[in-house]
Amino acid sequence: MFKWRKKLSDFGEIEISDAVAHGGDHEKRKIEEPVGLVNIRRFLGVIMAAVAIIAVRTAYLQMARGAYYLREAEKNRVSKAVIKAPRGMIEDRRGEKLVENVASFDAVIVPAFLPDKRWEKEQFLKECFSLAGWKDDQVLKTLETMEEQAEPDSFKPVLVKENISREEAVAIELIQDKCPGFTTDKTAIREYVNPFVFAHILGYTGKVQKQDLEKDSDYLMTDSVGRTGVEEYWEKELKGEHGYNYVEVNSTGKVLRKLEEELPRTGSKLALGIDKGLQEKLYWELARFMEEKEGVRKAAAVMIDPGSGALRALVSFPSYNNNLFSKGIKKEDYERLINDPAKPLLNRVVGGEYAPGSTIKPVIGVAALQEGVVDSQTVFDCPGALVIGQWRFGDWKVHGANINLEKAIAQSCDVYFYTVGGGYGAQTGLGMQKMKQYEELFGLNQKTGVDLAGEQAGFIPTPEWKEENRGERWYIGNTYHASIGQGDLSVTPIQIANATAAIANGGILYKPHLVSEVINGQNGEVIKNFDGQVIRRDFVDRGYIEKVRSAMRQTVVSGTAQSLKELGHDICGKTGTAQIGGTENTHSWFVGFAPYDNPEIVIAVLVEEGGESTDAAVPVAKEVLKYYFER
Repeated sequence: MFKWRKKLSDFGEIEISDAVAHGGDHEKRKIEEPVGLVNIRRFLGVIMAAVAIIAVRTAYLQMARGAYYLREAEKNRVSKAVIKAPRGMIEDRRGEKLVENVASFDAVIVPAFLPDKRWEKEQFLKECFSLAGWKDDQVLKTLETMEEQAEPDSFKPVLVKENISREEAVAIELIQDKCPGFTTDKTAIREYVNPFVFAHILGYTGKVQKQDLEKDSDYLMTDSVGRTGVEEYWEKELKGEHGYNYVEVNSTGKVLRKLEEELPRTGSKLALGIDKGLQEKLYWELARFMEEKEGVRKAAAVMIDPGSGALRALVSFPSYNNNLFSKGIKKEDYERLINDPAKPLLNRVVGGEYAPGSTIKPVIGVAALQEGVVDSQTVFDCPGALVIGQWRFGDWKVHGANINLEKAIAQSCDVYFYTVGGGYGAQTGLGMQKMKQYEELFGLNQKTGVDLAGEQAGFIPTPEWKEENRGERWYIGNTYHASIGQGDLSVTPIQIANATAAIANGGILYKPHLVSEVINGQNGEVIKNFDGQVIRRDFVDRGYIEKVRSAMRQTVVSGTAQSLKELGHDICGKTGTAQIGGTENTHSWFVGFAPYDNPEIVIAVLVEEGGESTDAAVPVAKEVLKYYFER
């Protein structure tokens, strides 16, 4: 009993004996419910209320704000810092570099470190841009880009401004504590060797766009991708694989410690069949001719190894500076290019379609021999024109009597090919369907499959096409025109060069290609070799091809390209002058190969509105072939 009283007194209450002595209900209640217990109950009530409040708050935080605080917690945990993969190199056939990867900085935003609400983000960006010395006109565009391309909690950087100056990069680094998430991205941009000379071969790179991300989610928003040329066609091989540093960061993005590292894999190296020196010579010869010939601005030329299909040179004129694109082209520069009537961005070698003129005659000659329409001894007279009723189909001159296939090709006799193509008098011709059949065997009316985007297929007309599309019947004149490479017939320069290569090598149609080898960027091993991909072979008799090869040799010995004789090396060729849409203007063509016995090189030159072949295409080809053999 004493001990119990003592215990109560420890709580500051009176002893029971005193409480009874002074009597009363109030005092009795104190005895039944001592003051210490009252305080205990009050204390427990406060605790229970606090626990209830904490439980309710916890439930709120978990259910209503759970995602937010999880995101904030992640900010204090692990981030993937990208180690960008170097883009693969591109070299010519002798190992000379055609591109470089040059260090650069991009200004970026990491969405995960920004406030949640849009107006807060906008205010944040305005303040940060101001601290960096920028105008705030980029703010709304940056917000729109983030909303389109990134999740709010993404650690993938969103591009704000590419290729910034070193001064801008330093300014951004100095405000990191005040502007978490606004930072710089170390990257690399392409720098092209001799940009105008190689622009239509290499193409260029540009920053990733929304459509690129939709096709391949592995891209970062700060990556560069190939847009045209080899850069675009071989993008998958060139881009490499990024590596990552897994690091622990705090809520401001400051790295606390490194956790793990995955090294990047360099993109594959591409070894082209292109010869850098030959490419430069071809480009500058065309440029020199354009400068000397007033009013002529457009041309295309290509050189092929007839034994493998490897392209040795490819020039489209006018060209453009592809370094402008890789560094982020200015609006005014881009508009100037796309509004230029000469279309410098068009690769005329693969995307330009032209009447081939007389360069088609070797193919028609092979077809006529193969089908037995003529043999090498069959002769026709050339009075300078064929006349049918009121229609006259002229030649460029009177060639006289006894014109056989060799003379017809060497001297480019139109009357001979009118006759073997469409027939005349008692002589039966090939007809349009047979001409089309053989032209397609030589790769016309179809894409060659060269590793460049934008290739066109050309066109071979037929009677059915004309009736269906023009509502007109097919006349003998249409066949005559087609037999000399005029009318609605069109080819690309690479097609006519590849067809000529099949004649040069005795009847093998190779797939032309820029890239000869794909090489592992890590260890230098050859992954793939593309030389010698055969499209078709043995589709015509080699003996008939040899007759046409001999005739093309006579084009230089005694025909329309005699200016090439002085070069030696047994050059063979075919000139062509193609009228443009019924006007007096003409395209100037030359196709040829050398040497005759063991061909190493095929060349095709087209000068738009260049006049006679001997005035434009042949002189350009002469200088380039001279360089080729002298070197």
